[in-house]
Amino acid sequence: MSDTPILYSFRRCPYAMRARMALLISETPVRLREVVLRDKPEEMIAASPKATVPVLVQNDAMVIDESLAIMHWALNRNDPHDWGANAEASHDLIAEADSDFKDNLDRYKYPTRYDDVDPIVHRSAGLEFLEKLEKHIAANGQLLGKQPCLADYAIFPFVRQFANNDRHWFDTQSLPALQKWLADHLGSDLFTTAMTKYSQWQSGDAEPLFAA
Repeated sequence: MSDTPILYSFRRCPYAMRARMALLISETPVRLREVVLRDKPEEMIAASPKATVPVLVQNDAMVIDESLAIMHWALNRNDPHDWGANAEASHDLIAEADSDFKDNLDRYKYPTRYDDVDPIVHRSAGLEFLEKLEKHIAANGQLLGKQPCLADYAIFPFVRQFANNDRHWFDTQSLPALQKWLADHLGSDLFTTAMTKYSQWQSGDAEPLFAA
């Protein structure tokens, strides 16, 4: 158990969600330390001074503190469902989601954090990206083919967050393929397991084993 990596995570963070799903699908067990963001443990801050989740600490003290890097690390160890297919296209689509779409999502969901922001303008800009995803899914079944790949799992937690900000509005948009895609991923066994609830970890507490 002491050789098992440690994962600092926050259940509702979309970055942490995608890291946890990759760890599960790659059959990479970790010792989970559930974080409360207003009360971050000193051990996490010492490991990663930027103090954002997720943070993976390996038994050789190597630290990975970017969610995509954790996903790639896990899948490089074991990728039984071929999430690494369409790697170049996945990289490009994830980059767009993590930049422009995430910027619009933040300003739509948290407009008071920014100066002179109209959340409806950013909702409309975010919708343009969702419409792009709709075309991909309608044509393929998933974002980049018939089977889900890294792009699907890296992006859908953020689509979930966007949708949940005003679920009635989202459900009335003409995005039938995207809406079904999102519902299917949210209802999957993988996501259900990834969203298992854990108590806040504090120094000295036992660490539950997070594993498939």
